[in-house]
Amino acid sequence: MNIQILTVGKLKEKYLIQGIAEYTKRLGPYAKVTIVEVPDEKAPEVLSDAEMVQVKNKEGERILAKIADDVHVIALAIDGKQKSSEEFAEGLDRLATYGKSKVAFVIGGSLGLSDAVLKRSDEKLSFGRLTLPHQLMRLVLVEQVYRAFRINRGEPYHK
Repeated sequence: MNIQILTVGKLKEKYLIQGIAEYTKRLGPYAKVTIVEVPDEKAPEVLSDAEMVQVKNKEGERILAKIADDVHVIALAIDGKQKSSEEFAEGLDRLATYGKSKVAFVIGGSLGLSDAVLKRSDEKLSFGRLTLPHQLMRLVLVEQVYRAFRINRGEPYHK
């Protein structure tokens, strides 16, 4: 399986970089994982609603430019479907079984995802109603993808 993690902004925190590198390495035997960072749109701290939409749209254009037509897109969104680790694993396994070997997970910037990205998405996934920093979400996502592969192969890790 080819997994692409599309994300807005450059990761700077060393501990997150190390954690993501560790899980990406662990995923090596199971899938090819690429992480693609698109630049975040520079904006002042306080934005009007219209300015927020503009920022999300510009970031969304950058994201959409990186998604091929044959990719199954899963947008991470607070209003997406919440799944257990087992359900998440089952979903990835179903995609692979039915010929969807290219999957892109999309993590928006601090303002979220544009309507255009959400429309292009095949599904929306939520890791809960808590708001997490988008940088931390990368680490949580890559760990859950690793966990999913371990669950699907009946290998020890899931507890």
